[in-house]
Amino acid sequence: MAKKELNLNRVPVPKQDPVARARNFEEVSFGYSEALAIEEANRCLQCPKPTCNDGCPVNVQIPDFITALRDGDVKEAARILKDKNALPAVCGRVCPQEEQCEVACVLARKGAPVAIGRLERYVADWALEHPGEEDSATTDVPPTGRSVAVVGAGPAGLTCAADLAKLGHSVTLFEALHTAGGVLKYGIPEFRLPKSIVEAEVDYVRSLGVTIELDNVVGRTETVDDLFEEGFDAVFLAPGAGAPMFLNIPGENLNNVYSANEFLTRVNLMKAYRFPEYDTPIRFGARVAVIGGGNVAMDAARCALRLGAQEVYIIYRRSETEMPAREEERENAKEEGVIFKLLTNPRGFIGDEHANVRAVECYEMELGEPDSSGRRRPIAKPDTVFEIEIDTAIIALGTLPNPVIPATTPGLELTRQGTIVTDADTGRTSRRGVWCGGDMATGAATVISAMGAGKRAAADIDAYLGSL
Repeated sequence: MAKKELNLNRVPVPKQDPVARARNFEEVSFGYSEALAIEEANRCLQCPKPTCNDGCPVNVQIPDFITALRDGDVKEAARILKDKNALPAVCGRVCPQEEQCEVACVLARKGAPVAIGRLERYVADWALEHPGEEDSATTDVPPTGRSVAVVGAGPAGLTCAADLAKLGHSVTLFEALHTAGGVLKYGIPEFRLPKSIVEAEVDYVRSLGVTIELDNVVGRTETVDDLFEEGFDAVFLAPGAGAPMFLNIPGENLNNVYSANEFLTRVNLMKAYRFPEYDTPIRFGARVAVIGGGNVAMDAARCALRLGAQEVYIIYRRSETEMPAREEERENAKEEGVIFKLLTNPRGFIGDEHANVRAVECYEMELGEPDSSGRRRPIAKPDTVFEIEIDTAIIALGTLPNPVIPATTPGLELTRQGTIVTDADTGRTSRRGVWCGGDMATGAATVISAMGAGKRAAADIDAYLGSL
């Protein structure tokens, strides 16, 4: 059999024009057409020992779904995807494949890896347009008679709930907000992840038999102890980490200084970008500074442009090489006109006579030796203070866990950061019958890492229930 010739160039994905998309909230990427998807699928070498599988936190059998797609059997490709991944249309859009499955692709050694994420999106979108046709492996599992409470309807909770339901357990998912999806709904903008996609994925989880109870704040509405008293055999905690971090510098309490959490929740979940059709206003100006260098910072900056800002700055204390944001999101932001102020750190916000922010005072930085994160430590350069005139600031430094559940759940061991101590392989906590995963266990991380935690916990919960 002849050796397959290497194609080192991936098929480009069509996108909106940058000038046009910077002023609308429609999805930036159009995704692959059928022809483009098959062309890209044909680049896969079908390695005898596929290293890409090892890079997937939810264990999708990547070469198998790509082979089915390449051969024109999209139905089978969808079945393979959804056998392991309850949220493939989400992952195909926001998962950092370039750091996981794609970086492990053999083609990445010499050129561009197979566009696994884009192929996943194509197949997942096909499945959403053809509900039920993928014959997912969730058929007729006899009920076990065991019940599990899952707290938090974000990526970790939805994944864990779906996997447990597939195994025949009765699952009730408790969500604090009025809608399911967690960070997928309140954190990620419409132009990256349309809410209709999230809602369709949530509906799929419901179709597996999962009951979703909304407006239920576990720790307030009822406690973990209450859940056990109600008859649940196990509890999986995945409430996320929604408490914002701040700079703790002068002027942070001025008007028009937002946390990214508040800003993005207003824009995304409460649809401030469609005011007055939706009655959530957002006070906004023409010059915006976003402090931070992660995906959340990029989301906030790009939302600000779409809301009408004339100038939007990303202020980040290291260089772009150290930025945690995905390369794709950085490039999209630049194309749309976001201005990157790198090696720059805020020293304080300056207000006007009405206590509105009017400027951010910064100083220049330089990079020293690597710190505990492995990135070069930023060091302030003397005598470099300068101001940037702004009328809105958004702090996007990350989040911390909300203490409500730990404070009302005896027997949980916590870290110094307030996260719940868990076994990394199983998600087990220090309290019998309680598991935890996602940001509540690790601190703020990616959607796919939370999903992986949900999947690992579901497998261990199933083993535990089988031993009762």
